[in-house]
Amino acid sequence: MVGLFKHPKRKIKKLIKQGNYEEAIQLGKSLESEYSDDSDFMFIVGSVYFLVDEPKKALPYFEKAFQLNQNDIEMLRLKTNVHLALEQKDEAIHCCERILNIDPKNHEAHDLIDQLERL
Repeated sequence: MVGLFKHPKRKIKKLIKQGNYEEAIQLGKSLESEYSDDSDFMFIVGSVYFLVDEPKKALPYFEKAFQLNQNDIEMLRLKTNVHLALEQKDEAIHCCERILNIDPKNHEAHDLIDQLERL
C-alpha cells in the first residue's frame, strides 16, 4: 500500500486506463491539497472529470494547471474543449490564441478559431 502513494499521479493514470474513473476522482480529491502546486497532477484530475462528462468540475483543475504552467499545449487544448462543452466561446477562442502564441503553426487552433468566429 505504501508504493501506491509514492507515485500518486501514476496510480491515478492507471485507474483511468482501467476505466476506474470514480476511484481516480476520489484518489485525486484526497490528494489535492498535497499536490495543488503540481500542474501535471491538476491536469490529470481535470482530465478525469472531463472524461466523465463533468466539464464544470474539470475547469478549476485546468485553470490551476494553467496558472502553474502556461505553456502546456495539451492542457490548453483540453481547457479549450471544456470551455466549448460549457458553451464559453470567448474563453475557448482565448485558449486557442494562447496555443498559437506558443505554436503559431498549430492548425487545430487556427481552424477552431475560424469556426468559432463564424458562429
